[in-house]
Parts: sequence; structure tokens; C-alpha cells
Amino acid sequence: MTTIDRATAATLPEIRGPLSAAVVDTLAGARRDDFDLDAALAADPFGEDLQLALHVCYELHYQGFAGVGDDWEWDVRLLGFRAALERAFLAGIRAAVPGGDDVEGLLDELLIEPADGEGVSHFLRDDGEWWHLAEYFAHRSIYHLKEADPHLWVIPRLSGRAKAALVAVEFDEFGGGRADQAHSRLFADLLAAAGLSPGYLAYLDHVPACTLTTVNMMSLFGLHRDLRGALVGHFAVTEITTGPSARRMDEALSRLGGAAECRYFYTEHIEADAVHEQVLRHDVVGDLLEREPELAADIALGIQATELLENRLAEHLLGSWSAGETSLLRPLRSLA
Repeated sequence: MTTIDRATAATLPEIRGPLSAAVVDTLAGARRDDFDLDAALAADPFGEDLQLALHVCYELHYQGFAGVGDDWEWDVRLLGFRAALERAFLAGIRAAVPGGDDVEGLLDELLIEPADGEGVSHFLRDDGEWWHLAEYFAHRSIYHLKEADPHLWVIPRLSGRAKAALVAVEFDEFGGGRADQAHSRLFADLLAAAGLSPGYLAYLDHVPACTLTTVNMMSLFGLHRDLRGALVGHFAVTEITTGPSARRMDEALSRLGGAAECRYFYTEHIEADAVHEQVLRHDVVGDLLEREPELAADIALGIQATELLENRLAEHLLGSWSAGETSLLRPLRSLA
């Protein structure tokens, strides 16, 4: 057995309830096999406790935690508990989205930019202060420091043009072979330039469940072959909507005097995702539907789930900020 103990490894987070306590305490060596499957199935699928428990389980498939043995990744008891958490989460998503299989219609809707948009990037561009941006960066660090990783799991589950095209997009996400241009590295540079910690999962204890859901969804879709269509649908949404949002974020940073490293992360996405949008829609989604038309409903699920969870996060951010309150579970200590 090997354990991860390098200085850069994330530490296990603070618990948020009995479900996350069962996972965290077990991985920390305090107990083992204390997993209540019925409690997992009955829990709030979008709640703090379930989402943190699920996030910790998923992280064992990414970079792991300091002092936690690698063998936990495939521990059958922990995997059984994770499956119960996943069933609750997926059932919650399915119950909250309209469903259907009109993939083209859903993608067309994403291309419509309302003139009076009121999203998070609109607020940050027009009215945001630096502390709003800093909090936003902390929220997004949970995903952007592993950007592109969740989507890799779908590659061996595709074939033909869809597979080749998705690999091409991922090649860009990983910097085209240049480590210093990988998007996760660019976001770490952004965090450092903004006076925040660039450490992997440094803000896990700060972010609420509505942030964790957006990342857990990717892992859920990626780790299950029967949800490959949902992951493709999710990826299509991110590539179609990132360009306009990134442009507004660059304008927000320009207005507030953000460092060049902060702006570069977003300007890189403006250019890259303009191309990726067409590749995902026609070469990945289009080809997948031609090969496996029965996946239309799953692709639609991925699109709708992404919108659902991103909207929940946006409502939390804007609601907190409009009240003059932090959107984080604990405020950022310093921006120095």
C-alpha cells in the first residue's frame, strides 16, 4: 500500500454531518465500515453532508489526500457507500430537470445571449468589487484546478469522429502539450496573482454544497459508462457557454485592475472555446447521436443538469452578494 504524503497534497476536509463523518473518519483511520446506506439514500441530494461525502469519495480517483492509502480508491465497502450517495444525487437531478431528448433544441437555446443578462459574470462585469471576484475564484478553484480531468473518462467510451474530436479539445485543455499552458495551471497562476492560495482543494472547507454539486456531477457522469451521453452533454454546455462568460470576466478584471495572469486565464478561454463550441456540437455530439441515437435522452440530461446546478450556484452567489454577505462557508482571511 502507498499513501500520499507530499507537501502539495490536499488534507481531509472538516465534516458536515454523519455521512461525511463516516467517509472522512474512515479515511483518517478513526473507524472503518461504519456506512449507513439507508441514511445516504434518504439524505438531501443537494445538501452539505451528502455532497461533501461524495466529493471526498470521488477525490480518491483524482489526486487523493495526504496520509490516505491508495488502496481506498477501490475499497468495496466505500464504493458501496458511494453508490448509495450517487443514487440519491442522480435521483435528485432527474427529479429536478424536465427531461426529453431534444438535444438540438437545447443546444440552440444555449446560443441565445439575452441582452439583459443577469448572471454572475454580468454582475461581476458591471457592479462587482474585488472581494466578489476573489470569492468567485475560490468557488471555481474546486473545478478549475482539475479542469479537463473529469472529461477524460469518457474518451475510451466513445469511438470514431466523436472520440477523435473530443481528444482534440482535451489536448487544448491540457495546454497543447505545454505544461505551463494547461488550463489548470493557468488557473493556479490566476489564484496566485489574485492573492489567493493556488493549492489544490485549498478552499474545499470554504465552498458550500452548491459549488460541490457542479464538480460532483462531472465525476458522477465520468465514472459511469452508462452516463457517457450525459458527460458529453455537460461538456458541450461548458464549451458553448464559456466564451461569452469569459469575455465578461475579462472585462470585470480590466475594470478592477486585475493582474495579467488573471486576465490571461479568461482570454485564453475566449479564443479556445469559440472553436471548441463547434467541434463539440457537430463532431462530438453530432457523431455520437449518429452512432448511438438512443443516447439522446442522456445527452439532454447532461445539458439540463449542468444548467440546473450552475443556476443553483448563481442564485446562491448573487443572493449572498446582494445582501452584502459572503457566499462562502467561511470568509477569505487575506488577499495579500
